Amino acid sequence: QHYDANMSDIFFEEMDIPKPKYRLGFGNLKHGAMTGGMLEKCEELILKEKPSLVLVYGDTNSTLAGALAASKMHIPVAHVEAGLRSYNMAMPEEINRVLTDRVSNYLFCPTDTAIENLKKEGFPHATPTMDVQNIFQVGDVMYDATLFYREKAKERISLKTWNLYEGNFALCTIHRAENTDESSRLNSIFQALHQINKKMPVILPMHPRTKKIIEKSSFSNLLTNLKIVEPLSYLETQRLEMSAHCVITDSGGMQKEAFFHKVPCITLRDETEWVETVISGWNTLVGASKEKIIESFENNKAPIEQNHFYGDGQSAVEIIKILLE
Repeated sequence: QHYDANMSDIFFEEMDIPKPKYRLGFGNLKHGAMTGGMLEKCEELILKEKPSLVLVYGDTNSTLAGALAASKMHIPVAHVEAGLRSYNMAMPEEINRVLTDRVSNYLFCPTDTAIENLKKEGFPHATPTMDVQNIFQVGDVMYDATLFYREKAKERISLKTWNLYEGNFALCTIHRAENTDESSRLNSIFQALHQINKKMPVILPMHPRTKKIIEKSSFSNLLTNLKIVEPLSYLETQRLEMSAHCVITDSGGMQKEAFFHKVPCITLRDETEWVETVISGWNTLVGASKEKIIESFENNKAPIEQNHFYGDGQSAVEIIKILLE
């Protein structure tokens, strides 16, 4: 999904994951060119590797390209993180999710809500290789990862790196086009962060895309006292998330990770596919409203209890077991 060394290569090294056998190399292109190019390359690789099944994850352009390439060649497709819906079709991720689910044979849903979303849309359907799709609630593999790497993050990463103290800072990330491409929304968000920073340090790992936009804006002065840092590695992100007073973000993954670490989240979006985090009181949707962001920060309290909406940390094991059977 990312191409800079500190947002891509470092993950393989830090998490001890084998490097990819193939890299398609379609970075920084428009959606049509990127998806079309990856579709062609995936088709070539499927012909070369002759897989018995293609597994795709999430909602990126590569997810859709892999699913389309396989289904058109009558190779079964398994979609991990199936059934998620924000019901905002202006989001490219939503389009990718809906289309990938439709052509997948095995739909691995992270929550009960995801299962219900599929039922509302008339799933299961027939696919090119099966009479009917198989739908499973397996929990969330991101929860598996959070549990697996939590202690490693504590051991390897110190808050002193950023001159921060446990529970005494807010962690913020902004990268979605709906916020970065709309200067009024971005201005409003930074007005709020500027106010919050007067009460508590705000640390902001700056996404390269967001950085370019802000440098050309008229409100860059609002960032003066924020702790602006380079994009973080996975373990650094986990370390800051688990230690923050709250997380302020427009990232889907960080909404969940905040929940996993039992840290309240303020989400800079008007809707979310992770509705369980909102229903349970751990996450508040504020859009880009300066007033709502500040109000949510000031009323920020962690609920007393937390339900296990996302499984027991064994989702990957369950998925592999189903595929092997």
